[in-house]
Amino acid sequence: MLRLATGVSVPHRAQGDPDGLPCLLVHAWCESSRAFGRVLPRLPSWVRAHTIDLRGHGHADKPPDGYRLEEVAADVVAALDILGLSAAVLVGASSGGYVAHQVAVSAPTRVRALALIGSPYSLAGRPPFADAVDALRDPIDPAWVRESLAWFPTGTAVPAAYVEDRVADALAVPAAVWRASLTGLTSATAPSAHGALGLPGLLMWGERDEVVPPDHREALAAALPESRVVVVPGAGHLVLWERPGLVAEELVGLLAAVAGRGPADHYTREHHE
Repeated sequence: MLRLATGVSVPHRAQGDPDGLPCLLVHAWCESSRAFGRVLPRLPSWVRAHTIDLRGHGHADKPPDGYRLEEVAADVVAALDILGLSAAVLVGASSGGYVAHQVAVSAPTRVRALALIGSPYSLAGRPPFADAVDALRDPIDPAWVRESLAWFPTGTAVPAAYVEDRVADALAVPAAVWRASLTGLTSATAPSAHGALGLPGLLMWGERDEVVPPDHREALAAALPESRVVVVPGAGHLVLWERPGLVAEELVGLLAAVAGRGPADHYTREHHE
């Protein structure tokens, strides 16, 4: 566990060469760092990959407050501090990418590159499932969680065991944190509103992503103009769930460019569909 200067303790795991390129992976709302379990084994040993559970999630502390986007981003910076990392590549999935993007805005010297997987341009406003979240009470019904997955339809099959592990993640989050965390995300000023960032990056979305429509993808690509854009045919919003092998392949390309192990041009200006 890491006891952060922001006042919460969060679990931490690391793999790869301790002197390798540092990379920190940030999970999505009501998931945990275990969501990266099918990507991490595909990363090379020269990458020092770190994961944490965000406050309120997984095995992290679950305080009643502190869920504003800027506060969660401050936890990530505090984790970099305690790990002795002056800067790292940040990888965020879905709303975890929103957090990672905010870190790049709040503490730009701490981010070497951004990989945003199924991440939104903006989460402002009240989502259609907010009423259901407002009605949640503990203990949360596992059947309700499984039904809630319909909010984010997938375009390709996901192994049942992986889905059940994400259900377990969701059940580990108290109802009050479901609400507070969602409010923190949807009430925040979008990080992209602060202007373009000149970081190398990777932007991946599913072709059928109903959460991030094409115009939002284009806007986020404009806010991160040095990023490679990959639109995955047939996939929905949960690209990390559906195509972990492709996510790992593209992520390794970005990491290699940052580490000087591959051509930097591979991760600038190229657009894939």
